[in-house]
Amino acid sequence: MRVEQVEPRTLAQLCSLLGYSRQSYYQGNQESEKHVLGTELVIQEVLRIRQSQKRVGTRKLLKMMHEFLGHHGMEIGRDTLFDLLRENGLLIRKRKRTKPLTTWSRHWFRKYPNLIEGLIPRRPNQLWVSDITYIVVGDDFAYLSLITDAYSRKIVGFYLSENLSAKGCVNALKMALQNNLNAKKLIHHSDRGCQYCCGDYVGILKKNHMRISMTQSGDPLENAIAERVNGILKEELLESNYNTFQAAQKSIATAIITYNYQRLHLSIDMLTPAQAHHLEGEIKKHWKNYYLKRREALPMTG
Repeated sequence: MRVEQVEPRTLAQLCSLLGYSRQSYYQGNQESEKHVLGTELVIQEVLRIRQSQKRVGTRKLLKMMHEFLGHHGMEIGRDTLFDLLRENGLLIRKRKRTKPLTTWSRHWFRKYPNLIEGLIPRRPNQLWVSDITYIVVGDDFAYLSLITDAYSRKIVGFYLSENLSAKGCVNALKMALQNNLNAKKLIHHSDRGCQYCCGDYVGILKKNHMRISMTQSGDPLENAIAERVNGILKEELLESNYNTFQAAQKSIATAIITYNYQRLHLSIDMLTPAQAHHLEGEIKKHWKNYYLKRREALPMTG
């Protein structure tokens, strides 16, 4: 027999035996219902956000839901939200992939020194970082060339190619320049792959009076921001496989809009890249500079 079906007199007797009033019982029942409803509202809002940002984490979810929670008169902490996501199978787990080689540096083109070690950008269009990552298309791969502003973390240029020729990198660079007409005398940083060292690419950099900087080893920390952007797109915003090249193109364009205009970043004080791209000066970060972290990790000599 359910409690709701108990006669009022019997219910009063039961409440008396348990040490609280019938009014307290009804109040507790209402609080329980409110908790269930609130939990369902939070879960539905998480699912709504993850329609566009499929792998956004707990801390950013809490920030993004601040206005929603206030509107519904709810308060929830990070640990509570974490537990709620865990209980409902909504925690994000990292995906493991076998990746193809995208960088070939054993070529005869000129290689340039690393100019950015220890550099902390203070404005947009001071330092751009470039990289290539792979996208799985059916049983094959496509290759996404990205150019990111190191200050704002905004993706300023991109292009998806069906092969690893320099065309993809050149087109991404042309997009970045077209969208940032005031980008002059900045530093362009990349790995030492032949796509970035070839005459076509270097010629555009020199024509626009850019200083050319390149990694000196295979250490990902030498191009950490570019590597991080690749990871965010593939872990949070893109599918693990696409049926066609055209489907991948469309999805990538949508993902980059989401990344630039909706995704919050711990490295730029929980702003979106588009917001940070209009700022100048030091932006509060939640961890140390990538390159300083690397130097601190090295053993001291001498």
